[in-house]
Amino acid sequence: MAKPILLYTSLCFLVLFINGCLAHRQWQQQQGFNQCQLDSLDALEPNNRIEAEAGVIESWDPNDDQFQCVGVAIVRRTIEPNGLLLPQYTNAPQLMYIQRGYGIFGAVFPGCPNTYQESQEQQQGQDRRSQDRDQHQKIRSFRQGDIIALPAGVTHWLYNDGESKVVALSLLDINNQANQLDQNPRHFYLAGNPEDEFQQQGRSPRGSQRHQQEQGQGRREGGRHGQKQGQGNNLFSGFRAKDLAEVFNVNEDTIRNLQGLKEDRSNIVRVKGRLQVARPPRSREERERLERQEREQEREDEREQSESRRGGHGRGREEREQEERQQEREEEREQERERRESQRGGRGGGGYNGIEETLCTLRLRENIHDPSRADIYNPHAGRISTLNSHNLPVLRWLQLSAEFGRLQKDAIYAPHWNRNAHSVIYVLRGRAQVQVVDDFGQTVFDDELRQEQILTVPQNFAVVKRASSEGFEWVAFKTNDRAQISPLAGRTSVLRAIPADVLANAFQLRQEEVSELKVNMEQQGNTLLRPSRSSSQWRAIA
Repeated sequence: MAKPILLYTSLCFLVLFINGCLAHRQWQQQQGFNQCQLDSLDALEPNNRIEAEAGVIESWDPNDDQFQCVGVAIVRRTIEPNGLLLPQYTNAPQLMYIQRGYGIFGAVFPGCPNTYQESQEQQQGQDRRSQDRDQHQKIRSFRQGDIIALPAGVTHWLYNDGESKVVALSLLDINNQANQLDQNPRHFYLAGNPEDEFQQQGRSPRGSQRHQQEQGQGRREGGRHGQKQGQGNNLFSGFRAKDLAEVFNVNEDTIRNLQGLKEDRSNIVRVKGRLQVARPPRSREERERLERQEREQEREDEREQSESRRGGHGRGREEREQEERQQEREEEREQERERRESQRGGRGGGGYNGIEETLCTLRLRENIHDPSRADIYNPHAGRISTLNSHNLPVLRWLQLSAEFGRLQKDAIYAPHWNRNAHSVIYVLRGRAQVQVVDDFGQTVFDDELRQEQILTVPQNFAVVKRASSEGFEWVAFKTNDRAQISPLAGRTSVLRAIPADVLANAFQLRQEEVSELKVNMEQQGNTLLRPSRSSSQWRAIA
């Protein structure tokens, strides 16, 4: 008799626990919804800066209402040549956009084999025995325009092996279901004595009270263990040196280096000499090619800006067509390579079956800056490229996507809204007049958006961009791996898909006015438009 009663009681407690958890999750979700009651939006700039030994870290206030609404945090890192961003992981998935430079990075997936092994030449150069030959997981390269996808809890590091600075912008999706903590963005560093990248002016650092408590505990236990915990800011610093020495079977001096107790180089450090890792070597030709591409990209950007100011007629048609053909050939080769990789990963017929890419061979990087991969293109208005789970499958796991856009002088990205995602816009260069409209038809943003500013556009808020005389270039992160837009103008617009009589009655228009409206939208083509020189009306030249 006692057993049924015990079973019944246990089930009751289980039901109460589950209901409590669900209620807590619903409360968190409701709190997130309440954060989106925004009367106005602002163009935001970084307000926290950390000077490191080999770079600079700048972050935007994650407690701003706009970031709280969309549930993200933003940080920008500038890494000097030969600089190393220390190994770390985060409590939320992130997308990293390489705004400038090139280098290498590592992402460590637990349980995956160490498939890279150093050569005998490297081993002899470092004076190690054959049994000490270093092995580690795959090393990946990155370059300007790359999007790097990093799941939550995956340790990663970056190294600048180029001759110019690397600028990397990271978005952390705090509201993602992979984050089971709170709404605070957290970087868990494995090395060094890093500073909190999101520490706000006038506020005590997150965890400072706990830090003081741990120092006090370390003083109380110092007589027994001979070590104070909590003096560093990496994961190892919180453990007793004696325990770690037994775990790793090394002396306590080595452990103190792991704990970063004597470190003062912060989050980005300068490597002594050059970083020696096992990876397919970059030939002199490849390095020269990367540096040449970087210079050519800068010249191309300057040329496009100059053409944009002149109206887009600076180059001949033959030169444009030749470049486009070359870009198409490069794109075809890249698509063929990806197709072969997918087939080796087990692609069947039809949709995603879960084994296109194994965990250990996930493709984490895709270049979004390449003109040949543009999804929308108008030679006189600009181009837009999108990156989602269709062309980078790991984004299905992260539930994130990205967009790169470039508008020429006075060009317009027609009014549209993001149907299933928030959008976070970061300006790479130029200026644009941007308007955002909410569900009440109120303009919540109507201002100029400039280089290095960020604007968040909540889901379903309508937005329009008009480039200045300098042109406009941006990258946008979106909180859905298959983000979709609904345009208000152009051939694929919502209005064009609605029956003419519905439009006539909804807007009190005559039938001929509706017909003219629909015909104009048909002639407009895509959503990138350029104003006509001969009239005040808009038309597309695509």
